[in-house]
Amino acid sequence: MSADKGKGNIKIANYSDWMSQLPSELWTIPLFKLAIPGSHDSVSYDLDTSSAIIEPDNLKRFSWIYCLRRIVRTWGMTQEYTITMQLEAGVRYFDLRIARKHNDHHPTRLYFYHGLYTSTDVETVLREIHAWTVAHPKEVIILAFSNFNGFEKSIKEKLHNHLISFIKTLFGSKLVPPGIPTLQNCWDQGKNVIVSYDYPANHHPEMWKKITYYYANSMDRAQVKSKISEALGKEKTSNYFFVCGLNMTLPADHRILIYILRLCDSFPNVIRRGLPKLLKWLKQQSGVNIVASDLATRKDFVSTVVELNSALMKP
Repeated sequence: MSADKGKGNIKIANYSDWMSQLPSELWTIPLFKLAIPGSHDSVSYDLDTSSAIIEPDNLKRFSWIYCLRRIVRTWGMTQEYTITMQLEAGVRYFDLRIARKHNDHHPTRLYFYHGLYTSTDVETVLREIHAWTVAHPKEVIILAFSNFNGFEKSIKEKLHNHLISFIKTLFGSKLVPPGIPTLQNCWDQGKNVIVSYDYPANHHPEMWKKITYYYANSMDRAQVKSKISEALGKEKTSNYFFVCGLNMTLPADHRILIYILRLCDSFPNVIRRGLPKLLKWLKQQSGVNIVASDLATRKDFVSTVVELNSALMKP
């Protein structure tokens, strides 16, 4: 699970605290310019096969078929390790997709999802993250809340207000307000949690706006590279966070059968075969900010992204 030790100009002894080990000349560079490793569908390691199918839409009516739910989990699980283990491996950006279960007797209980709901609710996972940030005050993390599912019109505002209130109460003074953050000013203020919230929250000044996530919507590595190259050109002069998604995406139509009918295969196995080639290509890129991946704890991912920061250092 651990990443390799850094090479080149950046030497990292332990990726659980890699930000505090960066050369001091990087401490005052805006976080928008640093290369930061992230995980795609960060809580999908916890998908619950006893839950209803939440996506894709054309499978929802077959939720009663247990073996189909198993297949959805096999091909929806993009991460293998818990949030804390991802943090320990050096992941600092988290893609958090939020859902409310239909007819849940608890009015404000929320879960994560990717094909299925997770077993663990949102508040439990956020408490786990909070505990880690307290123990690692110099590691700045980015939590991106998006893709709110099951937030019906009649309860939508109530659910958003409850979740934002919980986030603010839990993280409190650790929340970094919108601006131009650097490691140094985050450390000076004792803050290390950035929350991006993809829903209007203008009356909550602690919340950051949506972070654009560029991805190829394809299983073709060439298209993944092309999309990231396009994003890097578009964001060259950006003064805000952006995500380059190394993740591959299963087709939403009948072509998905090409993959899910491979009974001895799984999405993690597909990623293991393709990610090394993408990382080799990524090493040649510049100007990246957040790079999100499936199997983000896999050997070499975190170290490859962190080492990209060498390009920001003076010769």
